[in-house]
Amino acid sequence: MSRIEISIFVAAPPERCFDLARSVDAHVESTSGTGERAIGGRTTGLLELGDQVTWRARHLGVWQELTSRITEYDRPRHFRDSLVRGIFARVHHDHYFRSAISGTLVRDVFDYRAPLGPLGWLAERLFLDGYLRRFLRARTEALKKLAESNDWDKFIRPERGR
Repeated sequence: MSRIEISIFVAAPPERCFDLARSVDAHVESTSGTGERAIGGRTTGLLELGDQVTWRARHLGVWQELTSRITEYDRPRHFRDSLVRGIFARVHHDHYFRSAISGTLVRDVFDYRAPLGPLGWLAERLFLDGYLRRFLRARTEALKKLAESNDWDKFIRPERGR
């Protein structure tokens, strides 16, 4: 199993950072390079405990679908999304938000295991770790840019029903 950790300082309050990280719409915008779209479950708005979403995206040249569920939720400090269905053998993605002077320390911890046993382990070491680290870093940077701009509120405005 591999573990990727990314930390970044965001000049915005923890609540804003937390809500942007659980916004389906902000996720789609922050992953535009892979053509990521929500195609099942909760496809717009803010994810809550128990919500499930199916994503379709092009990674490593291949279109894939992955379904995840919010399995832990403690606003505005932490939430976890866990793999329900997809190509990986296991994925747990923890999102942590800690208040800091004039902003928030955001930390992502991405634990995953590739399929295919020893071949998957080799793939993790040879290219998956690097690819996923770059993907997660780009997404984190995009969310930071949104949180620090005047555009954040279009992604976390109060919802009217589900």
